[in-house]
Amino acid sequence: MNDNHIESLKEALIYSPDNVPLRLLLAETLVNSNRLDEAETEYSTLLKYTSETKIRLGLAHVFYMKGRYSACNVILEDIIETGTRDINVFTLYAKGLLKENSISGAMEAYKKALAINPGFFDEELDAQLRLKGLQEVAKSEPEDEIDDRFLQKPGINFNDVGGMDTVKKEIELKIIKPLLHPELYKAYGKKTGGGILLYGPPGCGKTFIAKATAGQVNAKFLSVGLNDILDMWIGNSEKNLHGIFELARQNAPCVLFIDEIDALGASRSDMKQSNSRHLINQFLQELDGIDNSNDGVLIIGATNTPWNLDPAFRRPGRFDRILFIPPPDEVTKESILKIKLKNKPVKNIDYVSIAKKAVNYSGADIDAIIDIAIEEKLESSFADGIPKPIDTNDLLNAIKKHKASTQEWFMTAKNFAMFANDTGLYDDILVYMKLLKK
Repeated sequence: MNDNHIESLKEALIYSPDNVPLRLLLAETLVNSNRLDEAETEYSTLLKYTSETKIRLGLAHVFYMKGRYSACNVILEDIIETGTRDINVFTLYAKGLLKENSISGAMEAYKKALAINPGFFDEELDAQLRLKGLQEVAKSEPEDEIDDRFLQKPGINFNDVGGMDTVKKEIELKIIKPLLHPELYKAYGKKTGGGILLYGPPGCGKTFIAKATAGQVNAKFLSVGLNDILDMWIGNSEKNLHGIFELARQNAPCVLFIDEIDALGASRSDMKQSNSRHLINQFLQELDGIDNSNDGVLIIGATNTPWNLDPAFRRPGRFDRILFIPPPDEVTKESILKIKLKNKPVKNIDYVSIAKKAVNYSGADIDAIIDIAIEEKLESSFADGIPKPIDTNDLLNAIKKHKASTQEWFMTAKNFAMFANDTGLYDDILVYMKLLKK
């Protein structure tokens, strides 16, 4: 609207000064024309006639446009105290708080706007308050529910882990002995706990061995994944991570197991978002125990892709012990087969021959061949309704139909082990693949 229209509205108000709708139209027109001082005068005059939310919100908007963020926020706080559900009030309040560098307050205000209308979106607020690519998950703050969701005393130990003797021996020497004999380490000024990284193909028992480690030392077990840490709101992921470490420290001795750790600790050189860098830096700070001691806390990280982990995580005092978790050996595969086939109709199963044929099979692969064998038997059982028992040939035929899911992983791992292995970090992969003698 042009200046002539504004003058016409002013002229009309001379004859009808208490006409609220007319004065409101003038105030809004002045805002649109960026004549903010005049708009402030009109809104202030309107407040003498009415204190309705629309008028006060208009004045707050003028103050915001003039850079008077404190005055804007004071008005909005008064409106919010009345119990308003006007989404525009919370949106403007979030922007005003951002201008005053109150990130947490702005976040809460924007969350309230989204609660009123979940489909609402403000480009400016989203860009500054939310991380791209993350969906909000309804969950309480870590300090409210984290104890119930994570803490547990494992009912298993190394006796329940079939095979994996080399891995168990490594953990025994480097992890369990220090936790069981802290007084000896204290005498030499060494702390118990620390970090250990388990890596290998998916589905090979990294979580199980971590839980058994906690059971072996009678420690509490705290298992967390990406969903327990990552949050769409900027700064909240760091708070979640700190809360988890604090819980582990308060319950020492404790084994803190973090799955898919490469997604949290990816190389900072590959990071495009500074917020992701903040999370990695927070992670490194928690591992170092700069503000709080990690004495008695064993941090076990699990990853399928150790080559994606930031090298800073492998510094002494962090994840300085790295163990390769290969696919289950033949003894372990026999044990898995027996457990999986328990209470199912079976006949004359030669577990030894099946385990030998299932080269590089993970626990998930063993599940797959059993499912294939069951499907075949179900089809033949439909004729008379009598379950047909699974035998050795059924499982051997299933192996022919299912390739080991670890093959792709070993192809990638082999390249890193042969061409990016100056420190010998991946020698265990080459030994397992019989490309290097121990």
